[in-house]
Amino acid sequence: MSEELFPRPPAQVAPGAVHLPGWLDAGAQGELLAACRRWALPPAGLRTVRMPGGGEMSVRQLSLGRHWYPYGYAETVVDGGGERVKAFPAWLGEWARRAVDDAAAVAGDGVLGAEARAAAYDIALVNFYGADARMGMHRDSDERSDAPVVSFSLGDACVFRFGNTEGRGRPWRDVRLHSGDAFVFGGPARLAHHGVPRTEPGSAPPALGLRGRVNVTVRAY
Repeated sequence: MSEELFPRPPAQVAPGAVHLPGWLDAGAQGELLAACRRWALPPAGLRTVRMPGGGEMSVRQLSLGRHWYPYGYAETVVDGGGERVKAFPAWLGEWARRAVDDAAAVAGDGVLGAEARAAAYDIALVNFYGADARMGMHRDSDERSDAPVVSFSLGDACVFRFGNTEGRGRPWRDVRLHSGDAFVFGGPARLAHHGVPRTEPGSAPPALGLRGRVNVTVRAY
């Protein structure tokens, strides 16, 4: 689906973690961004997440399918106004399954787990990164399913740090994610720590009309 002059090949960053550069073409990026802008509107729209210790995430966020809050899921915005979360669209789940199939071809037979790959995707988090926003090292462990996580990037490029399952420290590998890239991690990498230490403000494709970075992370609950 890439329209780049010099396409970057898919790459396995770690066993079960696959980078799919340019997976979303310009049309798909525009479609996803338009949907994100609709989802960002109230009720249950884009919000600032407050952590249990009182701090705030620099990334602003919204949920689809189920509302994520530190550290669990609910059907309503339980740490806010109590609104019911927006529905998860079937087409986004179809995109995720296609990305997982493409990642599985890179990772090799069985690495992502056939049963986990067949799981129905039904939730997503949409994160908006302003110029100074970042995401600390964490792992996606609040879901019941072990289906691979699928991440789609829009807008500004970022440094995506993919680590290990044991802790937040090294070893890790830094990957530059561009607008349109997908990243899939499952199997032995499903609970690996990962984060975004920085973005590259002003690097978004001009035609997309986005200042900042949007990340859509699709999961199975």
